[in-house]
Amino acid sequence: MKLTTKSEYACLALLDLSEHYGEGMIKIEDIANRRNIPRKYLEQIVLLLSKAGYVRSKRGVDGGHELAKSPRQISVAEIIRLMDGALAPVGSVSKYDYHNTPIEQSKALVKLMTDIRDYTSRILEKTTFADLVEGR
Repeated sequence: MKLTTKSEYACLALLDLSEHYGEGMIKIEDIANRRNIPRKYLEQIVLLLSKAGYVRSKRGVDGGHELAKSPRQISVAEIIRLMDGALAPVGSVSKYDYHNTPIEQSKALVKLMTDIRDYTSRILEKTTFADLVEGR
């Protein structure tokens, strides 16, 4: 698994919103400046997060963005999957996006890749944005 910039920025944006959870609407400019994310790119990411139900947005002078659910309810795995797709290192061991790959010729390599997928998934599934804010 290799994260794309899109996924990295989405995680940074959610981390920022998690750090300010309960403080009301946060301006996109503030997130972009604090996290060094290009504003236009951040707008696209926030739109995806909003459509997926993670972020609530409000237009206008008092507008901005806030989490639609508690940071404790959002795992890092969910966001990476939303932005990048499967967490598996190869498609032939993906639970949600399976496709044939050459590695299937070796049961030992498939087992290794499955173990990597399971380990990575387990950590990312149990880590919430609240955990990241709390420094866990």
